[in-house]
Amino acid sequence: MTKQPLETRIAQGRGDEPADLVLKGGTVWCMVTGAKIAGDVAICGQHIVGIGAEYQGQREIDVRGKTLVPGFIDTHLHIESSCITPFEFDRCVAPRGVTTAICDPHEIANVAGLTGIEYFLNASSRTVMDIRVNLSSCVPSTHMETAGANLTARDLAPLKDHPRVIGLAEFMNYPGVIHRDPTCMEKLHEFEGCHIDGHAPLLSGRDLNAYASAGIRTEHEATSAAEATEKLQKGLRVLIREGSVSKDLEALAEVLTPVTAAYMCLCTDDRNPLDIAEHGHLDYMIRRLIEKGRDPLSVYRAASLSAAEAFGLKDRGQIAPGKRADIVVLDDIATCHAEMVFCGGVLADDAAFAAREVIAPVARASVHVPALTPASFRYAGNASETPVIGIRPGMILTDHLREEIPATDGDKRPDPSRDLARITVIERHGINGNIANGFVRGFQMTKGAIASTVCHDHHNIAVVGVDYADMALAAKRLGKIEGGFVVVEGGQVTAELALPVAGLMSLEPFEHVRDRLVDLRAAARALGVTLEEPFLQLAFVALPVIPHLKITDLGMVDVDKFEVIP
Repeated sequence: MTKQPLETRIAQGRGDEPADLVLKGGTVWCMVTGAKIAGDVAICGQHIVGIGAEYQGQREIDVRGKTLVPGFIDTHLHIESSCITPFEFDRCVAPRGVTTAICDPHEIANVAGLTGIEYFLNASSRTVMDIRVNLSSCVPSTHMETAGANLTARDLAPLKDHPRVIGLAEFMNYPGVIHRDPTCMEKLHEFEGCHIDGHAPLLSGRDLNAYASAGIRTEHEATSAAEATEKLQKGLRVLIREGSVSKDLEALAEVLTPVTAAYMCLCTDDRNPLDIAEHGHLDYMIRRLIEKGRDPLSVYRAASLSAAEAFGLKDRGQIAPGKRADIVVLDDIATCHAEMVFCGGVLADDAAFAAREVIAPVARASVHVPALTPASFRYAGNASETPVIGIRPGMILTDHLREEIPATDGDKRPDPSRDLARITVIERHGINGNIANGFVRGFQMTKGAIASTVCHDHHNIAVVGVDYADMALAAKRLGKIEGGFVVVEGGQVTAELALPVAGLMSLEPFEHVRDRLVDLRAAARALGVTLEEPFLQLAFVALPVIPHLKITDLGMVDVDKFEVIP
């Protein structure tokens, strides 16, 4: 809906002329005072112009018996991790009450550089929901991986004042910050005084003091109540995260109180359409927090007003005159079922989604698979003591395990009886063709292989398997379908999902992606895999900024020492 002239907004707010739209007879829940305010809500163009009174409208919708709350704001996410384009993400989550999404497009940026960020900026002005962008700060995330691009402070500076940009996205290279790495310092200087998102798992004490002193304002990596509390005490806004793999809501719920709610927000980070279909998005988080006994006003405030203020979005977060008309119509506060959702005064329905201008995708044909044979997955080594990545289900933190794995004919082979699978990362940007092999425990795989090009944040090919020939086939298949997810058993592809946009996003509707994810989950379980979200869990095994042991195309990474293991 277009922005109306100031005089028109004032006239409609006073009732001197009919409002463009009136929501009749509902109850507005005030996020500031907690009051339940009876009366109509008058909307002029994109803005709310009246509450708590009776209005006439050119268009009227009956919402008697309903509670109206401000639209929900996802304060940190990577839309690419939903495996769909921004337009399909819009259609997937806006009807659930998400009216603003603050995204970091660093997944596509690690593949396509500025082209990927510009694609999101262009798409964001055409969606029904309001998508805002934080510029990707770590492309690549560290020096210990090969990404498809390298973005410097000079590259990002021209986009700093773009109207869709809020600031600098999660600064994952926290060792680089606290040890004043010159490249990190260039970006921090360039964005000094702007919003900067944090990313500092397990950081505490003086190191956390140093990190916050850099002007970093938020943190979504807290995984315990004690960690979240310390970060709040040191001036960081804590974002409770509940993604498809990173599930921190249960641990952090107790920290959300009427006292802290003004400084806490909600985010999903990485959540796929299958999880959204089965459980929900921010609406699920709201329901679950209330189920756990959290004060409902505190929960809804964290989902709206607190989020808006944390990110400098002064025009939303409250149903009040002058604010953006982002409104969720609920039949029940506890269940958080959205009957209607308005984004800037536009009803988020099929007609609104059909009216959007959809732009062409970018970063096609971006998956380059080097020559592979089963021998490519051999793991040589003289010492029998071997580092093993230990999966923590539902978390992106991994354990640094050590196991005795003797070599046979110069190869340390997978051992399903000990839950020791091969983990391989293959460089796919066509830069060097690196292949790194290691071990992972936690997949419970007894046969076959699974492979993915969703591999944070460099998005090389990651393969887990116990059969080398199946691993080679899975990786090669990813090249043929332009990236995605593949399951192979006994020399046959048993399930796959093509993600041809940068090897990250499908060109199909979100319903198609959801259905293929069901097939992939079943095919992975047929291999013995017990993880609820094996593909997203696999994606984080290669992220070298999350403790404790990871793997990239350069080898196994000791994250605590921030070095590749020799």
